[in-house]
Amino acid sequence: MRLNMGETATPKRVCLQVLPSLIAGGVERGTIDVAQALVNAGWTALVASTGGPMVRELERVGATHIPLPLKSKSPLNIRHNIDALSDVIRDHNVSVVHARSRAPAWSAKHAAQRMNIPFVTTFHGTYGLGPFGLKKAYNRVMASGDLVIAISEFIRAHLLDHYGVPLEKIRLIHRGVDTQSFDPAAVTSVRLIQLAQKWRLSESTRVIMLPGRISGWKGHRLLIDALSVMKTRQPNNNDLRCMMVGPTETPALVDALLSYAEEKGVSGWVQIVQDCNDIPAAYMITDVAVSASTDPEAFGRVVAEAQAMGRPVVAPAHGAAPEIIEPGVTGWLFTPRDPVSLADALERTLSLTQPERERLGARAMERVRKQFNKTDMCAKTLAVYDEVLQAKGVR
Repeated sequence: MRLNMGETATPKRVCLQVLPSLIAGGVERGTIDVAQALVNAGWTALVASTGGPMVRELERVGATHIPLPLKSKSPLNIRHNIDALSDVIRDHNVSVVHARSRAPAWSAKHAAQRMNIPFVTTFHGTYGLGPFGLKKAYNRVMASGDLVIAISEFIRAHLLDHYGVPLEKIRLIHRGVDTQSFDPAAVTSVRLIQLAQKWRLSESTRVIMLPGRISGWKGHRLLIDALSVMKTRQPNNNDLRCMMVGPTETPALVDALLSYAEEKGVSGWVQIVQDCNDIPAAYMITDVAVSASTDPEAFGRVVAEAQAMGRPVVAPAHGAAPEIIEPGVTGWLFTPRDPVSLADALERTLSLTQPERERLGARAMERVRKQFNKTDMCAKTLAVYDEVLQAKGVR
């Protein structure tokens, strides 16, 4: 760029996001969404993590991945990563650091302080306080940003109640759905047919889907218990399929769930798919999407995604789900950890007439597009970066 006499170039702003890995999940998805928004806004977007399959997606949006062993919780590794991140900040002239998980946040906080640049955190979960609250000190780093992003009203209340974060330091930014990808009009009939054939679903099959990572607290066993209740009520129903769709880092858990389904007499209804590359199409062939987490979800992206696709959603009445679902209007809430309540909600949803489903779907899509869209989430996050930079005197 040629400058006129007396002009100076404005340094390009650089954001470094840090997280454990880029394998799968809502934290990872939000990281990539914000990285793309940064690139579109003229920033340099850096992400440091241990790596994973989503690195390719990150690089496709124009961001740079920096491999570091940030997944480890070892004090020795955390200390080593302070030096490594300090080098990254210096070498890339980083303007602001954004931490999204605890172990990386401890390293990132000290590196940001050492290099005298702003430090932002996103509080992505309640993190669990442990016995006698022993883990609270470890968790507290996520509440120590110059500004702290809460991903729901539920999390904002948690920050106020358990960590005493001043209200003026908290910025509420709900997670956002990509309403271009998660749009029923964007899913072709070819995609629907291909996925239905792959999953061996007939036109008459009623489909319940629990999407998301397969782990101990996401409610897969609870859903099997609810299916068992439904089986008792409808012993001759052979036209129901429950798709549990998502990756796992614990392969033995898949075998355990299939064995549990057999024990409960619903093995013919349950199918587990660990690799699905077309989640929007999966929602479209689903009659009801389920969030069944036994612990409160900090946000629950599944709930918002399914509604963006015009699908009825059933979720527990805790965490952030009540912020996203209007009971009886865009979905149903059930009593947490109660399989009978979950079975009741599923049966109520499956009994909807076609006109009722269409009205519910239209209201759900409108609500998500207005309140939980990716564009607003990214714009508000970049505004937080601008705010902390201005507080440091950077214009």
